[in-house]
Amino acid sequence: MRIVNSRTTLHNAPMMLPLVEKPAADALRVIFEIETDDGHTGFGSTGRWLGHGVKAILDQHLVPMIADMDIRDLEAVHARLWPEITPRGVRSGAGMAALSCLDMAIWDAIGKSTGRSVSQMFGGARKEADVYVTFGFGVYTEDQLVQLARQLKGDGFRCIKVLVGVAKGGIAEDARRVKIVKDAVGDSVSVALDANESIGFDQALRLTRMLRDIDIAFFEDPIANNDPRELADLRRIGGIPIAIGQFDGYASRFRQWIEADAIDIVMANSMYNGGFTETRRVAALSQAFDKPLSDAGGGGLFSLHHVTGFRNGTMMESHLGNARLEHQLFTNAPEPKNGKIAVPDRPGIGLELNRDFLKETLIA
Repeated sequence: MRIVNSRTTLHNAPMMLPLVEKPAADALRVIFEIETDDGHTGFGSTGRWLGHGVKAILDQHLVPMIADMDIRDLEAVHARLWPEITPRGVRSGAGMAALSCLDMAIWDAIGKSTGRSVSQMFGGARKEADVYVTFGFGVYTEDQLVQLARQLKGDGFRCIKVLVGVAKGGIAEDARRVKIVKDAVGDSVSVALDANESIGFDQALRLTRMLRDIDIAFFEDPIANNDPRELADLRRIGGIPIAIGQFDGYASRFRQWIEADAIDIVMANSMYNGGFTETRRVAALSQAFDKPLSDAGGGGLFSLHHVTGFRNGTMMESHLGNARLEHQLFTNAPEPKNGKIAVPDRPGIGLELNRDFLKETLIA
């Protein structure tokens, strides 16, 4: 089972936020597709950063490097690719994003050849996952936060996430926005925080103290660079569970956080960490250390597979902007119902690309 054709395309596909109709982040999206010698196809995706570089890495380097290999030999494929992407162990940037695209496309094709979903290939622990919703963006006013929080509660979601480090008034205003959301939804809905690595240790610790009277579900990417020692101190002193792994969540990085006693929730994202193969390694590590497995960073419907595939999987993130984009990008994107979402009943990733949308958004 070898790759005989591949295609990488770039798309201007902004993640538009409801109410304000403003983009949540950069609009660039990379779509990578393969065809194998036995007639199966697969695709993967990444986005936001250095997309033109990702395309060049895929087309000119990674795909030619494994042209003679059976892509079902995943460990052999990665053994050939990793030394070229990370010659001295630094695992980030365009090379990792490109590897993620390639690896996800391989899993999609293998799944289609076997008639099994990626979730089933991971282990098939369950057919649906609980969903938490990322909605508390800095662009929203306090009134809009309350409106959306109540709407999400009415839709059946039981965990919602508010961004911090975004308020013009600093940490104090961030804390007030979180409290307003919690007051709006009551005890039946849990509230989580996400700083996107935007604040320092001192600010993060101050914020945990300001929110000491609120039961916070978790604090994601709380400090700049996610230093293991500072995270461990924040976890111990701040008293809020720490969740990490959005963009640098490969297995050896998680090992550093676990060894430092700095993490409560393992958040893998196959769009950036090296793909489903690396997420499988991360999942094994999380199980060995009895850590729950979730996702973050716009992994969306791709991440649904590892959250449902492994028995310690917990919640899948639904980012308001990304979820909206996924319903444009795919013709069969599943809808959450009563706070849960089902794995598509199709092999591989289980999603069908919307060719009309890809044509409309294509960057020449």
